[in-house]
Formats: sequence, structure tokens, C-alpha cells
Amino acid sequence: MTAPASQPDDPALLRIDGPIATITLNRPAAFNSVNLAIAQKLEQLAASIEGDDNIRVVVLEGEGRAFSAGGDLQTIGAAAEAGTVTPVVGELLKHYHAFIEIVRRMPKISLSSVHGSAAGAGMGLAFVTDLCIAADDAKFTPAYAKIGVSPDGGSTVGIVGTVGPRRALQIFLAEDNFTAQQAHEWGLVAKVVPAAELKAATRKLAERLAQNPPAAIAGTRQLVYQAATTPVKQQLDAEEHKIIMAMNTEAFRTAVKKFTSKSK
Repeated sequence: MTAPASQPDDPALLRIDGPIATITLNRPAAFNSVNLAIAQKLEQLAASIEGDDNIRVVVLEGEGRAFSAGGDLQTIGAAAEAGTVTPVVGELLKHYHAFIEIVRRMPKISLSSVHGSAAGAGMGLAFVTDLCIAADDAKFTPAYAKIGVSPDGGSTVGIVGTVGPRRALQIFLAEDNFTAQQAHEWGLVAKVVPAAELKAATRKLAERLAQNPPAAIAGTRQLVYQAATTPVKQQLDAEEHKIIMAMNTEAFRTAVKKFTSKSK
């Protein structure tokens, strides 16, 4: 599938620069809150780059003053008043969760670049990616329990696997919000940088990640994510399979020649 050309007023934008694809949430006036239009666009953009072997890194960022304020409560609140929550939210999450599924399964490394507010599903998006880099002014707000609901948007997918169930329960039920530094201490954020340096630091990290050959990225991601739930023998067999596959690539042969020539 060919990546669609982005228009300035699209609810989400796609920019491809060599091996790095950047998806930008583009509803700045609504703090990039997620409505049906942005959910559909995100699914479309992710599907268009999933099979592109030239792309190794996918960056997710937000336009304007926030990363994402989460679900569009104006739309959801109106549906609640009208008694149409089930079809309205069901349709929204069908597309948004399909987007999350693609991000998690694609054989590329995903990196969220967070500034300002990341709340609710926006917080979930920040942490459902493989890695997160955050500005020192970033603030994460679980939000769900305060309005009487449980998490969605991949929030439990990314957070529980990183911090474990106890810390996850603390985050969702006992934290009004937490800082980028706290998120870094909990292992949710890989790096915290000054807000003015976020774009440059994101680019530098994305370029570093993109130096890894595709087989290394895809194999490592799959092995890491399945390790916690896979029996030891099965995991070892998977490691054997993945490394032999990677060793049969030209990238491996080139790298080994370069390494061995240096050691002589």
C-alpha cells in the first residue's frame, strides 16, 4: 500500500524521511484529542507504512501545545446524553485500536515524542510504543478513574508490561498525574530532554534506531515481547530461528566483514 499524501488540514499527518516515518496528531485546537476522524486517519496511515520495508522507525508526535488530551470527551459526552455510547465509542475504538494493533505488530521500532499533556488514551499512546522520549514539561494524566471508567487506547498494553500490575494499579487509580521524570524512573520514558530540544533529540534517537538492520529490529521486538509468556525451550528455539534468519542477510555479512577486518 502506498502512503497517502498528507494535506495540511488532515487530522493526522504522515512524513517519510528515509527510513524514518513520522505520524503527527494534527488537531491542535482540540489538544489532539481522539475523535472518529483522527482514529480512522491513524489506522489508514499505519496500514500504509506497515509493509514498507524501507521504513525502520515510526515516530508519533503531537502538533501544538499537547501530545494528546485523550478521547474527545465532547463527542463521547454527547453520545452518553443521547444514549448512543455503545455504537459511537465502539466505532471510534474499532479504528483506534486497529491503529494500536498495527503499531504493536509492525516489524519496525516505534517511538513516541511527548510534550505538554498526554492524558487518557493520549497517555496510553505515549506508552504503547516501543520507546518514549519526553520533554521535561510533559505531564501524564491517567484520567480514567476520575470520570468513572477503565483504561482503553492501549493503556494497559503498554504500561502493565513495563511497570507490572502493582505500579499500573497505582498509576490508574491513585495518581492524578505524574511528570516525565517520574515516568523515566518507572521505566516508561527512555529519555527526558529540555522542551526546546525535544524535536532534535527525537530525530537523533530515531536516526540511531534506524541504523539497526530490519532483521535485527523485527527479531528483537518479537523476542522481547513474547519472552514473558513463552516457555524457556520455546523461547530458546525462537532465538535460534531468528538469529539464523538474520545471519542469512546481506546486512549481517557486511557487518561481520567490517568487524573482522578491524580486529586483524
